[in-house]
Amino acid sequence: MTIDQSQHADAKGMLLLFAAGKRPTRAAIRQFTEAQRSASISHDPSQSSPLHLVAADGEVQHPIETGPEANGTVWLELLHEGLTFDLHGLAPGEPCDFPEFEHRFDLDRTPGAFRLETLRLQPGQHLAGGEASMPVMKGLIALARDLTHHFEDLAAIVWPPARSVIGRRFFESVATAWLEGGAFPALGLTAFRETIDGALQSVGLEYWIGQELRIEPPLSTDKVAATRLGVRIVNQLVIVGGLAEAERIIAPDGTQLVMRPSRNRKFIRVWRE
Repeated sequence: MTIDQSQHADAKGMLLLFAAGKRPTRAAIRQFTEAQRSASISHDPSQSSPLHLVAADGEVQHPIETGPEANGTVWLELLHEGLTFDLHGLAPGEPCDFPEFEHRFDLDRTPGAFRLETLRLQPGQHLAGGEASMPVMKGLIALARDLTHHFEDLAAIVWPPARSVIGRRFFESVATAWLEGGAFPALGLTAFRETIDGALQSVGLEYWIGQELRIEPPLSTDKVAATRLGVRIVNQLVIVGGLAEAERIIAPDGTQLVMRPSRNRKFIRVWRE
């Protein structure tokens, strides 16, 4: 299964929010990998030899730093179960840009840039062309889950495609459940919002299957029940990879529902039969 990232070119990877002044260093990440059977450091730019310019008379000039290390950021390439991922924004370098988000999960208040600093975890360059595959995405989420478990100062995860910020405990719980064969984390890796006409529409499902889910009124009138239904449907849609033709399904209360792609195929509409 290949994930549709065409509308999310600027949303590669996920963002890790640490308490201000508590971002890990290279040494801390090395300690993390030493405690993990499935992760190791595959490339450390600080260990690479700098380039030297040679003048026309053969004299070697001062070394020149290249790459991200030269512009104030610190990063490492991590190997996780055979896949490489880049972790940017390590201390003592500059943090990554603080993200924007709209949907909160398991957080009492909106995280702010004044008390949190950002790292970015994303598929490595070696995965170019394959970064949109489900195995890579699961590897990314598994590594983020392991980092969350290891670092107590990691306060939350931001998933840009859904514009969501997820508390550490909730993320670790739902990610682990999914990776072990359970339900897809529809609350977190997608979100839901009410449209102007009263429908309940997913946010970020397009990233996974190329379509968004839309539960039509009056089925969407009870937003709690509609969200629960949406979570169940999202899980099934991620498993099958989307919807090409109309289908009939049974709701938890026993009523019959119709699922049908919209004319432009961008939405999967659901209503009572």
